[in-house]
Amino acid sequence: MTRTSSWLIVIIAVVLAVLVGGRAMSAQDRSTLQVPNGLAFSDFKGYEDWPAIAVSQTGETIEVIVGNPAMISAYRAGVPGNGKPFPDGSRIAKIEWKPKKNTEAPFDVRVPDTLQDVFFIEKNSKKFPDTKGWAYAVFDYDPASDTFKADKTGAVTCGFACHTGVAAKDYIFTAYGKR
Repeated sequence: MTRTSSWLIVIIAVVLAVLVGGRAMSAQDRSTLQVPNGLAFSDFKGYEDWPAIAVSQTGETIEVIVGNPAMISAYRAGVPGNGKPFPDGSRIAKIEWKPKKNTEAPFDVRVPDTLQDVFFIEKNSKKFPDTKGWAYAVFDYDPASDTFKADKTGAVTCGFACHTGVAAKDYIFTAYGKR
């Protein structure tokens, strides 16, 4: 092997290491994720730090429902039980995980395992008048790539249609649990 070809191999190896390593270390730019109705992932920046509204569990997932300050303030003021609607700017994020059994606990308990998706709800009466001011989005998580993608059918299929059953509660299922 010649000196030139040895250097060429070293340069190619370094370039590949930087490209592959850079991809693995760079976080996904979530600001570009959006569902068809216009609700964007970036509108919910910081949802990971919002206070808990409640937790829930289906047969397939464990979920925590969190709210932004406007949503939490409304709940604490008695909405929707007081007959008032949630104010525009209210936002909820439902974070869903596939569960696993906690093998260390001395009792039977299921805990979050793999993140499945996040479900966002926003109240904006001017932007979403056809759905009583509410908009819905689901972003599916892919653990293999550590990325989210907009679910183009989940929120559209259910979303407002599913929430009409709780119209008397301003279209929100989740009650704010006593603390």
